[in-house]
Amino acid sequence: MAIQSHKDLEVWQKAMSFVSVIYALTKEFPKDELYGLTNQIRRAAVSIPSNIAEGRSKRSTRDYIRFINIAYGSAAELETQLMISQNLGYISSEQLDKHLAELNCVARMLNGMHSGLERKLRTET
Repeated sequence: MAIQSHKDLEVWQKAMSFVSVIYALTKEFPKDELYGLTNQIRRAAVSIPSNIAEGRSKRSTRDYIRFINIAYGSAAELETQLMISQNLGYISSEQLDKHLAELNCVARMLNGMHSGLERKLRTET
């Protein structure tokens, strides 16, 4: 099947599903974290599929790579924030492990996309 839009990308689909997981998880955080850690975690999670979509819409491979890098950075940011959440006692170590495994899957897919786009860029020049 040919990729027609970002919605056809498995990594975008997984990242979108993960956003819902993150929203459900952070709904249980203390209310005084709503404008702090909860907001930061949600923004980082939303950033991943958003940057995949924006990158896919760009007309150049170089721009696409830039947005994949931003999505990858958001995944690293989210990883850190989830670890902070566990350190603060907002999530259990089991929850952390489960969510980091899901996030690492998305990050590996982004890394694979980056490598493929770099190869494509080399053939374009």
